[in-house]
Amino acid sequence: MKLKKILWVDDEIELLRSHIIFLSEKGYEVDTVTNGEDAISAVKENDFDLIFLDENMAGMGGLETLAIIKDLYPSLPVVMITKSEEETLMEDAIGGKINDYLTKPINPSQVLLVCKKILEGKKISGEHVAKDYLQDFNQISRSLLNEMDFAEWNDIYLKLVNWDMELDTHPDIGLRQTLNDQKKEANKEFSKFVERNYKKWITSMGSIDTPLLTPDITSKYVLNNIEKSNSSVFYFVIDCLRLDQWLIMEKHLSDYFKIEKDYYYAILPTATPYARNSLFSGLYPSEIEKNYPQYWGGEEIEDEKSMNRYERELLQHLLDRKKIKLRNELKYLKIIDPEVGRNFEQNILSYQNTHLTAVVINFLDMIAHGRSDSDILKEIAPDEPAYRSLTNSWFMHSSLFSTLRTLSTIENVKIVITTDHGSIRCLRGAKVLGDREASTNLRFKYGRNLKIEEKYAVYIKNPADYKLPTRGITINYIISKEDFYFVYPTDYHKFLTHYKDTFQHGGISMEEMIVPVITMEPK
Repeated sequence: MKLKKILWVDDEIELLRSHIIFLSEKGYEVDTVTNGEDAISAVKENDFDLIFLDENMAGMGGLETLAIIKDLYPSLPVVMITKSEEETLMEDAIGGKINDYLTKPINPSQVLLVCKKILEGKKISGEHVAKDYLQDFNQISRSLLNEMDFAEWNDIYLKLVNWDMELDTHPDIGLRQTLNDQKKEANKEFSKFVERNYKKWITSMGSIDTPLLTPDITSKYVLNNIEKSNSSVFYFVIDCLRLDQWLIMEKHLSDYFKIEKDYYYAILPTATPYARNSLFSGLYPSEIEKNYPQYWGGEEIEDEKSMNRYERELLQHLLDRKKIKLRNELKYLKIIDPEVGRNFEQNILSYQNTHLTAVVINFLDMIAHGRSDSDILKEIAPDEPAYRSLTNSWFMHSSLFSTLRTLSTIENVKIVITTDHGSIRCLRGAKVLGDREASTNLRFKYGRNLKIEEKYAVYIKNPADYKLPTRGITINYIISKEDFYFVYPTDYHKFLTHYKDTFQHGGISMEEMIVPVITMEPK
């Protein structure tokens, strides 16, 4: 193994000989020079991993030397040695001009600590991450052998998501496949759990054994805030938002807001026409079809633009049923392109006195679907770590982030953020049979004469049992489990390949069903 190479620059280098010997004994190779000019020459001629640089030297001083070194090699770590802890030096350290600083007189343990932190920090951290994950791996594996309730499943999923994101920062420790296999096993057990309990959940609302479900959310988190205070409430629904994506966004928002986070279970199928209409109406799809047939929209329910045209009306009906009188008209906005988002951002202050503003953000759903057909998006986001990175890049530069930052400056504002469902990376195809009239969705289908092996999907003979629209007495539904996606026999291998490794929704998985609901107030 190649020794880490250190350059120590000090015009009184002989006084530091004991430190240099100490570092050599600890396995580091240390070169020394006594002035800035020689330091620059040495850096040009050698590949150093770290520089110790005295601030106060005769001739070219430490700060001047630092500036030249950083111009030549911006990423080369530099530790400044100084006689006093000046505030500007601390600011330089925080700002990244230097990686750390030590104050004279220095002792060997300080020097060793800073070497380990800079040169071996990632390796040492990775070793601890690996050790901690393997402990959690065993604990999660034991939990999967037992019967768990929905709250325990929430905990399992949160642990897996946190480890997913932790491993993003340690890609070299070789545990990604182990975690992926454990997530796959967890989703297998989670699918069984949902299949056993879902019909009971949707008929026993309010029971302590029942998780919060889609129809509960707007009343509990939005309307309750309206009733309890005079605050202006902004209700953001980010279509297709996964928990890991929210946690990335939350890091950027924590400086601006006090954040409370809960979780709920999205209804089946975890698809926009069902879940988002249910979210705004406070009703199950079959109840919408029965009570508001004018909003359910004909036979074709896959078209986002046709099936979700009436979200504002459904939300207003919910307000009316709950006898909630807003002090001014409900505002509803759907952001489906950047121009609409920028316009909303620029005019956000005009909404500050609106009692309730509901905003649907469609960008993440567009990424999920667009990735299926775009080679460029597949190249940019080939796996889940990259998908999270893409989410981070979008959010940092989005009109949504700018809008939220502006809202953080307004008094008497409450913000609720949630989603209608998440998405899962689909890796296994499942052959399904059906007639020509069957729907084309990849994670759920409805139609006549649907046939599929039960290990791949839940077969719903009677849609009313799942509070789904009946759509005719011979219509059945199938809802996929785990990470399976449906493929018809016609051109089977073509579509099996085309849709493999795409992000989809509509089925039963932790990623699609266990989703966050967030309440925020400006700090």
